[in-house]
Amino acid sequence: MRTVPKKTRKKTAKTAALFVTSYLRSQKAVHNKKKINKPLKRRSASARAEKKELIKKRKKKSKTITRVVKKAKKVLLKKDKKETLPRSAAIKQRPGRVTISPELQRKMDELLKRGRQRGFINEQEIIKFIPDLERNISFVELFYERCLDSSIRIVGGKELLTFNKDEITQDELLRATDFEGAGELSDSVQVYLREIGQISLLTGEEERDLAKRLERGDEQARQKLIKANLRLVVSIAKKYIGRSSNLSLLDLIQEGNIGLSRAVDKFDYTKGFKFSTYATWWIRQAITRSIADYGRTIRIPVHMVETLSKFKKTKNKLQMELGREPLPREIAMEMEEDVEKIHHLMKIDQDTLSLDKPVDEDEGEKTLIGDFVEDDVTPRPDQIVSSKILSEELRKVVESLNPREKKIIEMRFGLIDGVTHTLEEVGKEFGITRERVRQIEAKALERMRENISISKIRDLE
Repeated sequence: MRTVPKKTRKKTAKTAALFVTSYLRSQKAVHNKKKINKPLKRRSASARAEKKELIKKRKKKSKTITRVVKKAKKVLLKKDKKETLPRSAAIKQRPGRVTISPELQRKMDELLKRGRQRGFINEQEIIKFIPDLERNISFVELFYERCLDSSIRIVGGKELLTFNKDEITQDELLRATDFEGAGELSDSVQVYLREIGQISLLTGEEERDLAKRLERGDEQARQKLIKANLRLVVSIAKKYIGRSSNLSLLDLIQEGNIGLSRAVDKFDYTKGFKFSTYATWWIRQAITRSIADYGRTIRIPVHMVETLSKFKKTKNKLQMELGREPLPREIAMEMEEDVEKIHHLMKIDQDTLSLDKPVDEDEGEKTLIGDFVEDDVTPRPDQIVSSKILSEELRKVVESLNPREKKIIEMRFGLIDGVTHTLEEVGKEFGITRERVRQIEAKALERMRENISISKIRDLE
């Protein structure tokens, strides 16, 4: 039997103690954060009394946590006076060992089984599987020792209190094709769900075997690995229903299948991860990308889609808590963002309207939204009439010039075809120099200014 040095056992106990300590302190920090970010409002006398009672309970809990942390350090970092022994013997001979309940034993066996398959266990999984860590300190120490015996690494995370459920269990995959109100789904969707529901799921050994065959270029292994994980795509696509009116469930599933195909091509079985854990990220990326590309008339970046989703959830949450529409300042405090960014998100979140959309649903003559929008391109009727009168009066003034002056003015200002000509082009037309053309043009303009009809043109301007 393998022996564990005394120094290693002490290090394991210290690691477990630090894990429990950080978890408890994180809980305390979350309570304080909620207390700070809570919006201020006037309370009645009874509400103030309840608030005082709540503060007393929090202080009492805080003292309890501090006391438990000290006790955890004292128990877990206690000096072991025995010589180096086999691990199992050390566990049996250690005094004060708490009897493990069958429920905790079952959870520990499940975690160890998962750890042996992957080679590591995340601290977030420990928090999820072991309730009331402060009451099960001895169990945490024992669990860390068992992990050390089995060569299982304990991987830490940035957020101990946040459990991201990235790995979908087998039961969830089996229920992936079950929909509430399945009768409302189209026939094509129901047929597809029935077909993929008949495909059996793969075990870890089968996944690794298919991955090895795929590495050798076996196309049948690739197709089998894809078909066996079509339920995974459906289980993820269900969560994105309603994100966009332009994408149906079948569209989301199809985009997810594209991501699944990419995951199969890039999967590396030698890393020790389950294929579903790896493929989930590719499927989500493909679906969120499609929502960003086709979900709106005006495309917005993928990272902004995620930010908008968080904004909507926060807004709905505050609306339920406050019983009214939350202010931008309140949303900014909850999301820990600037108020300017919240205003920007509110503008982006607005729906795009069609100018051809009717204002009312009456069966008679429909009034469109475009009828209320000012047209800056098409001239108004009064502008058209004024322009026509101006052209007629200008034509009369030009007709008062001699034929040569008239032709030069028309060419220089494009009065005939709308094309203006340079001095050199006009000079070639009449066989004179550019300077002479300029002199004739200046003389003609002077005569036009002296014309009586020019006053009418000035009034029209």
